[in-house]
Amino acid sequence: QLVESGGGMVQPGGSLRLSCAASGFTFAMYGMSWVRQAPGKGPEWVSGISAAGGRTQYSDFVKGRFTISRDNYKKILYLEMNNLTPEDTALYYCARPRDFLVTRDTAQYDYRGQGTQVTVSS
Repeated sequence: QLVESGGGMVQPGGSLRLSCAASGFTFAMYGMSWVRQAPGKGPEWVSGISAAGGRTQYSDFVKGRFTISRDNYKKILYLEMNNLTPEDTALYYCARPRDFLVTRDTAQYDYRGQGTQVTVSS
């Protein structure tokens, strides 16, 4: 199970920290990603982190603003989001890749949470 939290409504320029609590599988064996989906659009890969946490990847539209991290002992994935813009408004969810490795192809994720809504508006 993957359960996200931490979303909400913020003004442009604001910050949020998302969390994703994992259970039911060996969290430390999987690279993990954050994916978002805005209304009327398809899923969009945001960021990924390797199983041990040593390698992180970001999409161009969040690079320098978002930071992904994980705590394998607590089985929690995080996404620190700064300098948010209205274009970041979406449902954000954490996702587990089918073959353990992070990929930007959202079709390769076989397990996801329900998501947490992020709304950026003045």
